[in-house]
Amino acid sequence: MTSGFGHQALISIISHLCFIALAWWALQSLNFDKFLRANHVFQARVLFILLSIIIGSSVSNFFLDYLLWSQQLPMIFR
Repeated sequence: MTSGFGHQALISIISHLCFIALAWWALQSLNFDKFLRANHVFQARVLFILLSIIIGSSVSNFFLDYLLWSQQLPMIFR
């Protein structure tokens, strides 16, 4: 029973990292130069990282919730 928690934790970590990386890759297609001030490169990079984490974590949480719900769905018929 406790080994399931380890598997779930591993899947959650991998899911979050994959979706954060995917969000980072997707955000690179946008041109943020128009919205940023000159000589604030470090702040722009921090904002870019934070946006990637926020978007990636939200999508990952949706994916993990959907996975959990689909695993619990057969319990309705018991």
